[in-house]
Amino acid sequence: MLAAGCAIGLGNVWRFPFIAGLYGGALFVLIYLVFLVIFGIPVMAMEFSVGRGSGKSAARSFHVLQPKGAKWHLFSWAAMGGNYLLMMFYTTVSGWMLAYMVKMIKGDFAGMNPGEVGAAFGAHVSNPGALIGWMIAVCVLGFGICAGGLVRSVEKVTKFMMSGLFVLLIILAIRSVTLPGASAGLSFYLKPNLGAIQEHGLGTVIFAALGQAFFTLSLGVGSMAIFGSYINKEKRLFGEAITVTALDTLAAFMAGLVIFPAVFAFGGEPGGGPGLIFVTLPNIFNSMPLGRLWGTLFFVFMSFAAMSTVVAVFENIVAFAMDITGCKRVKSVAINFFVMIVLSLPCALGFNVLENFAPMGPGTIVLDLEDFILSNNLLPIGGLIYVLFCVSKLGWGWDNFIKEADTGNGIRFPSALRMYFTWVLPLIIIAIFVFGYIDFFK
Repeated sequence: MLAAGCAIGLGNVWRFPFIAGLYGGALFVLIYLVFLVIFGIPVMAMEFSVGRGSGKSAARSFHVLQPKGAKWHLFSWAAMGGNYLLMMFYTTVSGWMLAYMVKMIKGDFAGMNPGEVGAAFGAHVSNPGALIGWMIAVCVLGFGICAGGLVRSVEKVTKFMMSGLFVLLIILAIRSVTLPGASAGLSFYLKPNLGAIQEHGLGTVIFAALGQAFFTLSLGVGSMAIFGSYINKEKRLFGEAITVTALDTLAAFMAGLVIFPAVFAFGGEPGGGPGLIFVTLPNIFNSMPLGRLWGTLFFVFMSFAAMSTVVAVFENIVAFAMDITGCKRVKSVAINFFVMIVLSLPCALGFNVLENFAPMGPGTIVLDLEDFILSNNLLPIGGLIYVLFCVSKLGWGWDNFIKEADTGNGIRFPSALRMYFTWVLPLIIIAIFVFGYIDFFK
């Protein structure tokens, strides 16, 4: 459940819907599901295995398992950096969720027309004090939970949040698909649209699906490895990876069932980008009977999803300092709390004080740069490194990996596909990465 909490978050209920809407709905979803099967589950099992085999986080797992004299441990710095980088913008967006949950409870959007709702979002993100304040609130909640320890605090809170998330998703999905006119949204979401390839280019659609697969499962930077180190030897890890991926996919799929039927039912724009949730959906809730109730429930579950990932990645970050320095949990929490706030400031200020800073060209902001470095670079490259480490004789090696992955009861890792994992999977990741990179900049 902790690993599922890390995987299920804004990548499912914020990023997935607007990325799917941007790249043609069902066609993107289909490619995304293929990547989850051929990349996501195997790479997650490998991360779990590296974590359990070493008993350490990404900060020290390669040190423990690599052959003498090897340099795989150098990737640990990139893995740690990836976790910090994720939280550098994730804390700000999570703060939006908490803020909008409070706004919905207070009824701030009641009676607003579409223009006023859009202006309210613009006013919120242009207020540096508000964004920093909510970002700090996320850090206080996340690190506060981690300070209580893994079982006493993190595990109990995450289980509660995950259970609440799925209950709310089911309620909202039923409400959304039964709206008048929702069928157009279901068609957009579930019927493949080849026009998306003509509009965006095949490489862009495939690269976006690959990036989303790695992002939503938090693969490639050791976020899963730490939870692998907490899994006992009674469970085979391939089955655990399937379970986490299935829960993650179910959450993303249900989020689409909540958003797309409602967007089409009320004349919204499915490719509305990141503002799809914060601008389009409040307008939709204003048009619905009991809209304030449904809006409140929606942002409550969004906050649950966001905080489940925040807590899980913060746990990983806390473990880094504990593994490297041997310090106690409370000291690691205290230090990382202040470090995380400082590192999160550029993203929070990127919407206001630093809005004229366009790191990737006109119209881009700090968040775009941080997301690009993580989603388009560190996650797929990190996934490739975990694969090579597990299959190569120069790394941990296939035999050691299979022995660890298949320890316990459950589904065995498909070792009959060794040639695929050793040669085909790395080449596919490299090819898609290079092709997508060229297409992105073109």
